[in-house]
Amino acid sequence: MNAPFAVAGTGVRRAALDQPDEVARIEAFVCAAGGSLFHRPAWLAAVERGTGNRAHGLVAERGGAITGWLPLSEVHSPIFGRVLASSGFAVDGGVLATVAAAGPALCRAAEELAQRLSCPTIEVRGGPVPRHWHVRTDSHCGFVTELAADDEAQLLAIPRKQRAEVRRGLGNGLTVRVGRDEADRAAHYAVYAQSVRNLGTPVYPRALFDAALDALDGDILTVSRDGEALASVLSFYHDGAVMPYWGGGTQAARHWRANDVMYYALMNHARGRGASRFDFGRSKTGSGAFHFKRNWGFEPQPLAYASWHAPGAEPRDADPTSAKHAARIALWQRLPLGVANRLGPWIARGLG
Repeated sequence: MNAPFAVAGTGVRRAALDQPDEVARIEAFVCAAGGSLFHRPAWLAAVERGTGNRAHGLVAERGGAITGWLPLSEVHSPIFGRVLASSGFAVDGGVLATVAAAGPALCRAAEELAQRLSCPTIEVRGGPVPRHWHVRTDSHCGFVTELAADDEAQLLAIPRKQRAEVRRGLGNGLTVRVGRDEADRAAHYAVYAQSVRNLGTPVYPRALFDAALDALDGDILTVSRDGEALASVLSFYHDGAVMPYWGGGTQAARHWRANDVMYYALMNHARGRGASRFDFGRSKTGSGAFHFKRNWGFEPQPLAYASWHAPGAEPRDADPTSAKHAARIALWQRLPLGVANRLGPWIARGLG
């Protein structure tokens, strides 16, 4: 895509993500247009540094002003194939446009770029897409709500049954630590790796977590008992919201209600940092995580995810709930943690 692609006076070109002035200009557009954390070039760069998946971006312009932006990660996997993901390893970050013509122009340019990069699939998480793209609104839901005025009001805002679980956890002698240093990162990765192994999925490279923390506004909250980390979450802060993004607990966490204490403590911590909303992220519709978030009083909002496939290409299947992967998940759950932690990052960097 050496020449820009134009639709109705809107030109689209590849972003020069190695140029600080270009990156700053796109960051300013994302902020002004109300884009998500995952629209930011800083997110793309962190994904590239942490996983090796190359960052790309398409900019729509009219009269010298940016009117649209599509962040893309070129994800390649010997297991799951190649895909252009907008945005890689994200739950949002699709087409961001301030004029109607920019959306179709960005998507058409993305199709051309995907074919040049030998990526038979494009996955776009949110935003307007052309009619010939496949759109699903039944696969995932997002969960966002306002934070309460203070700690006590926050506790009372939690539905009664879930509030009782939080109260039990608060009486279990748990301690809460928030930070960003090496001890925080190591404790978080150890807990998260065990959590996802138990769910049957490979763990992301720790380099991804480090790169994201170094590039973005985030921190780690860890809940421990007698010096042992039981639950930990890496959260990001963007546009007045806190997003607990990579979190989990050990096998002992459920007994001590450590996850319940973790999310309640994060709500209070985030309010102290100036956040006004709690973004619980996405969950597969009808999954255990989906119902867990509803138990906290969050109302699910369907998310629109779109995909495009090159002519003759088979749809990419990286869905952990797919029947195709059931045997692999069952095997992964039985792996020793050390083996899973060695193999997991190599596999997970290709999930996107």
